[in-house]
This record gives sequence, C-alpha cells and structure tokens, in this order.
Amino acid sequence: MKIALFTDTFPPQVNGVSLTLQRWAEHMERRQVETRIFVPRCTQEDPEAPGVLRSLSVPLFFYPEHRLSFPNPFFIRRELREFRPDLIHVTTPFNMGLMGLHIAKKEGIPLVASYHTHFDRYLQYYRLQFLSSWIWNYMRWFHESCELLLAPSDETKQLLENKGLPRLDLWRRGVDTELFCPSRANHAFRRRYHIEGQHVLLYVGRMAPEKDLDVLAGAMKKLPGSFRDQVHWVLVGDGPMREELEAEKLPHITFTGTLRGEALAEAYASADAFVFPSTTETFGNVVLESLAAGTPAVVARAGGVKEIVEHGRTGWFASPRSVDGLVEGICHLLGNSERLRWMGKEARRMALEQSWDQIFDRLLFRYEAIVERKTARHAHAG
Repeated sequence: MKIALFTDTFPPQVNGVSLTLQRWAEHMERRQVETRIFVPRCTQEDPEAPGVLRSLSVPLFFYPEHRLSFPNPFFIRRELREFRPDLIHVTTPFNMGLMGLHIAKKEGIPLVASYHTHFDRYLQYYRLQFLSSWIWNYMRWFHESCELLLAPSDETKQLLENKGLPRLDLWRRGVDTELFCPSRANHAFRRRYHIEGQHVLLYVGRMAPEKDLDVLAGAMKKLPGSFRDQVHWVLVGDGPMREELEAEKLPHITFTGTLRGEALAEAYASADAFVFPSTTETFGNVVLESLAAGTPAVVARAGGVKEIVEHGRTGWFASPRSVDGLVEGICHLLGNSERLRWMGKEARRMALEQSWDQIFDRLLFRYEAIVERKTARHAHAG
C-alpha cells in the first residue's frame, strides 16, 4: 500500500497533532508502508526527511504558532503521479487538506480524513462566533466525499454525528510509556528551575485563550494559603498568552518554554499533579502523557479528556471553566500524600494499556479495507 498524507501541522511544530503524525510516519516506515507527506515549511532550517515534502506557509496573523500553507499544485500533482498512492489521508480542512481533497476527487483516489481540532469552539475566544454556522456547513461539504472520517474520542464522534458528518469511526491516541514514565523524576529538575516548594503543579500545552488559561490563573490566585505557599507552578509551552501570564507576576511560578523528549518527560514525572483546565480538547494527548508518567491530572470535565481520566482514581474532574472546581481538585490531590501516590500508580497502570502500535495497526487495517473495496468496485464495473 502507498499512502499520501496532507497536513497543515508537522514537526518541527510542537502540538498534539504534529507529534501524533510524526509517530504515524514512523509506524508506517516500520510496517514498510510507503508514504509521501505534504506539510508546510516553517523555516528554512526545517529538517529534511525522506518522503516529507514541504510547501510555502505563513503564520496566521492572530495566532503565529499556526501556519497557513500555500501548496504548489503543479509540484504536488507531479509528485503524486510518480508516487501513485492507493489512498490519501487529510488531517486538515484548510489549504493543504483542500489540495489533498482536490487531487483525490480528480484522480479517483480513496480519501480518508481525520478530525483533530474543534475550530468552532475556538471562535468564542477570538470573538468570531458568528462564523460557527459557516464552518459547519464547510465541514460537511469538505467531508462528504470521504470514505471515512476519523474522530479521536467518543465525545468528538458524537458531536460530528450531531452535526451531520457521515461515515465516522474512532482513531484514538496512544502514549510512549517508555519515554513518559515515573522513573524520569529527579531532583535535578527542581534544582534547574529553583523549585523550593513542597509540591510541583504542572501545565503543558499552548499558552492560548482556548486553553482556558484565565481559569488556571484564577486557580493559582485562589488556592488556600496553606497550599499556596507549598506549591511551585511549572508552565511548559509557548503561545500568545505567555507574555500576559508572565506580566501578572504570580509567585512561585516558572515558565520553561517548549520542552521536548526527555526534558518534557522529566517535567511530567517530577510533578505531583498535572493541571489542565482546557474545555476544547478533541482528545488531550498531554493528559495521557502525564498519566503515563505516574502523575494524576486535575482536568475540566469536557471534551475528549473525559475519556482519559477516571475521576477519583487517575485524576479529578472540575466543572468546565470553574476556578473553584480546579482549586477543589488540587486540594483533594495534594491533601493526602498516600492517596496521591495510589492515584499515580493507577494512572500509570491505565496508560500502559494505550499502545501506539495497536492503534496504528488498526488504522492500517481500515486503510486496507477501503483500498480493497475500491479494487472490488472497479473489478465489478469492469
């Protein structure tokens, strides 16, 4: 089988989607499935990789961490005619995805799409709610010719069904339990960031309005004094809200910027609890990474995150956008060290069941079934 992937996000961009797709590419290589991956170029120093073909892109004016691609149709058509893919997979409904959609229709190549981002939920954070109905009309048009639309969680799948999108199935996410594991915890992490508090509370993700970081800041300020003085906050990531959060000069807080690989794994494992207030997640990769590191999570009871955390066992649910709920969860976890250790062990046990290999192999099986159906249809027509 030969697969062409079209996406508007891919490493060196750092987000859950790009890292998932990097793992996808690595798995396809191990399974000896030929791929061509069409992605945006972020800088002239982007790493070159076999089968990864980059197109011109520019940062979005209101969100520079995301990029708008300008694929060259002549170059891409030439590449695909030489490659002759059996199936095209698109992960975005925008410029790069449109190119994949156009070529799939024109050449009669089966098309699979995956849904990764609740764009309509982001609109309220940028005062663009009036675009919501237009976006869903566009999404229905974009996906009507897809053989399959993959959602990362039951919650997201149900939303898409309710919006009238057809031919849905699940494509869940896994976690690297060798990289993200409790043994990465060490005192060097505390020394590096001058952490003196008894407890470390961690956030990992984009620093942007749609992550509900105003709720996180409110919880920092509202923690009871008995906890506030014992806690050191570590915020990992970057984005348009970082400068605003730094300007608040909250006590006992460290901004690390983006961390990758072992440095990120060390942060997860060295924290006592992970705090993630976002209500806009289709899945929540960072939450699963935290659990794999043996670090329980306090999260909003919203989106795909609800399907990762088990309340009272591997973490704690707070009501969406509730400062008080977030504070209650933090205090519950930190208030009993024995219970916290037990929850960390349960979190690790749950994460060990989330195998990337099984998840990607199931995706490959779906690809094969779609290609076989097309072959059978052509044979019948002939």
